[in-house]
Amino acid sequence: MYKRILLAYDGSLEGAVALREGALLAKHSGAAVFILSVVPDTGGVRMAEGVHGGPIAQQMDRYRDLLDRGVDRLTRLGLAPVARLVVGEPARTIGAFAREVRADLVVVGHRRRKMLERWWSGPAGAYLSDHIGCTLLIARNAISDEAFESQFESTGSPP
Repeated sequence: MYKRILLAYDGSLEGAVALREGALLAKHSGAAVFILSVVPDTGGVRMAEGVHGGPIAQQMDRYRDLLDRGVDRLTRLGLAPVARLVVGEPARTIGAFAREVRADLVVVGHRRRKMLERWWSGPAGAYLSDHIGCTLLIARNAISDEAFESQFESTGSPP
């Protein structure tokens, strides 16, 4: 099945769903796990950085904390995730990291957007599928912490 799974994690509810679903797949298939958090590099953040100084560092600290919590959680469950935190355009950055680690599966969460929001995002919010050369799973299977840990424990050792 899958040997190298990349989990895109931003600490959101949707990111937690992706983390859980990807972790279960990794456990079932005995795959190596990589977790990537991308601090979005937007014009607004760069402008604020130039005016006030520090917004990118604050974002990095927040994302680093979220990433550390995700890594800790997966480590306690018996996985050995490799984590990276970067600043960039999410779709391109996820694609580049997927190629770097030779991922055969990328797992992301899904956040519903209104039609107007999608229209405004334009080409800068490039489609992730255009930047990866492997399978993409859009995780939508929301489960509680208790159900996740129960499912994770009941899977036993990888085949």
